[in-house]
Amino acid sequence: MADRSLRGIRLGAQSLQSEEGVVFMERRETTYLCETCNHVTNLMFAADAEPPQTWECRACGAEAVLRVDGKTITPDAVDEKAARTPWDMLLERRTRAELEELLEERLAFVRARRGDTAQEKIGA
Repeated sequence: MADRSLRGIRLGAQSLQSEEGVVFMERRETTYLCETCNHVTNLMFAADAEPPQTWECRACGAEAVLRVDGKTITPDAVDEKAARTPWDMLLERRTRAELEELLEERLAFVRARRGDTAQEKIGA
């Protein structure tokens, strides 16, 4: 009976997959230098992948820059668009004259609902 019993393994501790027959993609090592703490970070990327120009330093959390052949590559100036505000998006859909007209309609509706009239405001 003992020769037919199943032996258990630790769950999650070991992978049952093997690397037999697996063809790994060609890789290259990429180096990043943190100018704040001078920590060097080496990462592996696929050979055909474009590595990012900056990487977060593991030691201090500052921005580390890419190094290629011993030379530090300065990050390109990123053309960041100004954030569009709700007002900007509204002006894309309506003209200012249309907005003034809508405002007057809503104010008239609110005043009518509250019972306000222009005569009451003048008399007060």
